[in-house]
Amino acid sequence: MKRTLPIALIAAGALALGVTGCGSSGSAADDDTLSVGVFLPGSVNDTGFMESAYAGVNRIKDQLGDQVDISYVEQVAAADYQQALQRFASENELVISVGGQTDADLRKVAPQFPDVTFVEIGGPADAEPMANLAYYDPQQAEAEFVAGAASAAASTTGTIGFVGGVELPAIVNAAKAFENGAEFVRPGVRVLAPQYVGDFNDPAKAKQAASAAYAGGADVLSQIVNLGKQGIEQAAKETGNRMSGGPIPGDCTNPVYIGYVKTDIGTEVEYAVRSVLDGTWEAAQVPFGLTSDKGGTDYLVCSTVPAIAQAVDRAKTAIADGSVAPY
Repeated sequence: MKRTLPIALIAAGALALGVTGCGSSGSAADDDTLSVGVFLPGSVNDTGFMESAYAGVNRIKDQLGDQVDISYVEQVAAADYQQALQRFASENELVISVGGQTDADLRKVAPQFPDVTFVEIGGPADAEPMANLAYYDPQQAEAEFVAGAASAAASTTGTIGFVGGVELPAIVNAAKAFENGAEFVRPGVRVLAPQYVGDFNDPAKAKQAASAAYAGGADVLSQIVNLGKQGIEQAAKETGNRMSGGPIPGDCTNPVYIGYVKTDIGTEVEYAVRSVLDGTWEAAQVPFGLTSDKGGTDYLVCSTVPAIAQAVDRAKTAIADGSVAPY
């Protein structure tokens, strides 16, 4: 069910908000529990960042239900971000916002609630933390560097491409890393200019972009489009080409997938909650991914072609030992 906020939210409270928690939320929570609100602008069924974050919410319920009163809201219209975040901040001690598209609104709201702790997941890698706002970086560029290596090794045409959702700094950096990873394992490979469809969750637009890339000679694509991935998969099937999936790994028996970029946003949601509980939370840029001991990011190979697995291993090693920069 789509939940557009905050008018219905303000009028009818948590029921209209569509939150789900381990008890009551915000100010109604027991003093001994940490009240947490997870802001998901997209759908928890997007097979992407939002669904991955939602998995973390459920793990927290299972593991920390006696310590945490956690709720979430999904599918919020962009025009409503600021008021929805304000409502969450008025009801919770910790607010976790998923997606760089929420950054501008979050930076306006955080100073209004100095006693609330905020975490943004997937925001700009160069954003300056605020006194009560930390940034958690899933290091998408690291994973896309590896995806680029896998795509280059898998390509028979020597041409590959990348489709992104909203043209945010993190997505642009990931597209550049994809190109660099491809060149790293296959110098001279042709990488088409990245296409940004303007939406993470529009399968029709993503399919159109993918079809154009396949028509332009690419036979392998990578992507960061969440629900839009369905459209790329359709285009790959119809044209007999391939792609990388993710961020939630799927079924490797599907022949269109050479592998999956695994980005576990739920890990970062859990980290935020646990760090507040144990008093280690910091207003800092916190990296996750291949070069971090916190994990959360990987590339999983589906293809049985040895050259693809070898390219992935080379790329991962180079990222891990610092011999290359993703972008």
